[in-house]
Amino acid sequence: MLMNGVESGREKAYSVNPGLRIFDDLNFFSSRCLIRLFHASPQLLVRRDDDTPWGLKTQRKGKFKNRPKSSSPPVEAPYVPPKIKRVARSLPDKTIEIFEGMTILELAKRCGESIPTMQSILVNVGEKVDSEFDPLGIDIAELVAMEVGVNVRRLHSDEGTNVLPRSPVVTVMGHVDHGKTSLLDALRQTSVAAKEAGGITQHLGAFVVGMQSGASITFLDTPGHAAFSAMRARGAAITDIVVLVVAADDGVMPQTLEAMSHAKEAGVPMVAAINKCDKPTANPERVRLQLAAEGLLLEEMGGDVQVVEVSAINKIGLDKLEEALLLQAELMDLKARNDGPAQAYVVEARLDRGRGPLATAIVKAGTLVSGQFVVVGAEWGRIRAIRDTAGKMTNFARPAMPIEIEGLKGLPMAGDDIIVVHSEERARMLSEGRKKKRERDRLRKLEKEKREKEKEEEIEGEEEEEEELEAPELGDQRGGGKRRRKERRKLQEKENKPKRPELPIVVKADVQGTVEAVVDALKGLNSPQLPVFVVHVGVGPISQSDIDMAEACSACIVGFNVRNPPSSISLAATQAGVKIKLHRVIYHLLEDIGNLIVEKAPGTFETQVAGEAQVLNIFELKGRSKAKGADVKIAGCRVTDGRFTKLSTMRILRSGEVVFEGSCTSLKREKHDVDAVGKGNECGLVIQDCIDFRVGDVIQCLEQVNIKPKFISSENGAVRIES
Repeated sequence: MLMNGVESGREKAYSVNPGLRIFDDLNFFSSRCLIRLFHASPQLLVRRDDDTPWGLKTQRKGKFKNRPKSSSPPVEAPYVPPKIKRVARSLPDKTIEIFEGMTILELAKRCGESIPTMQSILVNVGEKVDSEFDPLGIDIAELVAMEVGVNVRRLHSDEGTNVLPRSPVVTVMGHVDHGKTSLLDALRQTSVAAKEAGGITQHLGAFVVGMQSGASITFLDTPGHAAFSAMRARGAAITDIVVLVVAADDGVMPQTLEAMSHAKEAGVPMVAAINKCDKPTANPERVRLQLAAEGLLLEEMGGDVQVVEVSAINKIGLDKLEEALLLQAELMDLKARNDGPAQAYVVEARLDRGRGPLATAIVKAGTLVSGQFVVVGAEWGRIRAIRDTAGKMTNFARPAMPIEIEGLKGLPMAGDDIIVVHSEERARMLSEGRKKKRERDRLRKLEKEKREKEKEEEIEGEEEEEEELEAPELGDQRGGGKRRRKERRKLQEKENKPKRPELPIVVKADVQGTVEAVVDALKGLNSPQLPVFVVHVGVGPISQSDIDMAEACSACIVGFNVRNPPSSISLAATQAGVKIKLHRVIYHLLEDIGNLIVEKAPGTFETQVAGEAQVLNIFELKGRSKAKGADVKIAGCRVTDGRFTKLSTMRILRSGEVVFEGSCTSLKREKHDVDAVGKGNECGLVIQDCIDFRVGDVIQCLEQVNIKPKFISSENGAVRIES
């Protein structure tokens, strides 16, 4: 049975296959008997005999080959988890929100990764994966997100928990020496301010104050010095209400404005307390106008910021301040869950010689119980003891309660979150994952800085290259010569680049927050001539390892609020030539290091005019022998200002313009060779290779002066190095 569509002895394509439509006519059909097979298609009919004319290759059957049997037993190789096949991406700035019970699919969408990749990570972590809709624990979700390379923010739900009212957390902020600690002493009937070094607060303190009405308020006392900006920012981040203390006789100061900005950034309501109203120079109305001018909407002017006039010394207005704080807390309706795993926030951390790492924290929600496994930042541990602000042992801590916990394996950073986990294994995994991510972020930051620096150097090199190519003698050099010049210039710059001087420092302090404040303050003292390089920071007393490290890099050791090292450590430091500087007041520390920078800075050399003289007469020596040299001209001068020295460079000015500059070869006064001539005296001088003296010329004596940087301290406590 012939195919349909035959026209003029030519067979047209029967199939609708696009592969066969490329032929207008199929002449090969006429040379063979075509039989329509209902179980086959025209494509298979074409391939029935031979596929070679169409350029197709069919699979040929071959003989099976038996594998040789090995008599040796199989080698037991250790299991190596497969590498995750995914595109390497850097997402250090991306932050996702995770919560208990989120599915693998949802986590993959938030991380921007494929589901197979997330499942591979889960298998490596040790979790069983059945489906992409399986719920994950919040700890496992964080581990997977850290492996991907994103930051996480934990979300906790209060559904099904016991939510009860809690005490407000109030942070006292303001300028240095405006009476913040004295105000708290008046509230809690203590005398902490009298015991502080230098009369200023240098730590972040947390304690509970019982009010006369029976209510309790958790207070945070923040330092007011300019160096402790990070501490004030942490205090504003964990607080409910900010008490802005302003002295009535001093007014709004720089740290007052900074405290206002911290509170506004954190979205925390403020209560203004105008302190020292009992002083004769007090002017509360002026303070109110200053606060209003800075954008603070006071209650008296139609705003929502309450203003209270108090006196910490005479204990005036404390009841009104208490009433204002409790009213603000009532308006905020502060509540927190009392049951379930605790969430806490590290306020301060320090290293105790007998008890190890200690962390001062405030519980935000839940109940923290002694004996639980916790992860604090990148550190972990099992809570060995919980102490309240009075130092008494307690078995648990409720919300808004400041405590001190011990039992951590390492010292956490101030500002870290405290989370409770159910096992030691999970705590170890979270801690190691966070450490690895922190190290990756640090290396990524260094690599980024390195690339930016190389890019800047490359741009500078290209600009110099363009300038060279614009020169006529180098205009015909292109291609390989350009590349060789670039490599040669880089090599010469590397060889000729002088070693940059710097001041290496090892910092030790009593608590973690103070370490950060001291390091930031020292970096603020950076001078272009002698930058400060912090080699190592640590919490605790000065040890032998600190001496060895300082000796290896020729650094000095700065100890802040640490006890004096034992005699053995002091002797080792003396033998190694390492200076140890101990301070208890931030003012003195910054002043000491500032003077050290000024002393060790190489300085910059500038040319200055040391003296001026006027030419009164010209003398010429002729007929000298060949041994004495050619004829010379002597300028008879009178020094009109400053002094002239023989080793200086001389400059001749004529009608205000420089006509010659050279070194002085002879300086005489009354026929005697002298090294210097003072103001008002006459002298004769000879300038090398200068024979063009004229009466009335002005000769300047130039000298190179080494200009050292200056240490400047302002009234508000800020310090800087000015070159």
